[in-house]
Amino acid sequence: MTSEELAHIIAEVRAQEARLVLPGFAFEDAWEIGTLLVELGRQRHLPITVRIVRGEQVLFHAALPGTSADNDGWAQRKANVVHRFGQSSYLVGLAHLADGADFLDHPWNDPSRFAAHGGSFPAIVNGVGVVGSITVSGLPQEDDHALVVEVLERYLAA
Repeated sequence: MTSEELAHIIAEVRAQEARLVLPGFAFEDAWEIGTLLVELGRQRHLPITVRIVRGEQVLFHAALPGTSADNDGWAQRKANVVHRFGQSSYLVGLAHLADGADFLDHPWNDPSRFAAHGGSFPAIVNGVGVVGSITVSGLPQEDDHALVVEVLERYLAA
C-alpha cells in the first residue's frame, strides 16, 4: 500500500468516526445494532463474532458458525484498543503504520491485551463522546471494519 493510499484510508476512517455518532447508546441500541450485524452475517454466511460493550459491560455478544473462542479473544483485544485510544482499532493500527511504526513495537501495547486490527468501532454518543465499542471479528480486518460501518450507517438511517 502506498503512503497516498494509506493517507486516503485514514482520512476515510476519520470521516466515518465523525459521521457515525449515535444519539444515545442504551441496551436497546446495542440489541438493535448487534441483531443487525448477526442478521447480515447469517445472510452472507460470514463466520463472525459480534461483541458490543458500553463502559465495562458487555451488552451484546453472538458467535456465528465458523468462529471459535479465538474470535472472542480478538474481539476483546480490538475493543481494548478503542477503549484506550478512543478511536477505531483500524484507525489506530493504520496511524501507527503511517508513522512507520508497528503498534506492537511499543512495550506498553501488550499483544495479549491489545490488537490494533480493524473491526472495533467506537460507540460515540452525540455531546458525550466514546462510551463503548461495537466489534466484529472473523473476517480480514478491513472487512470487519466495513461491516460495522455498514451497520451503523443503516442503523442511523432508520
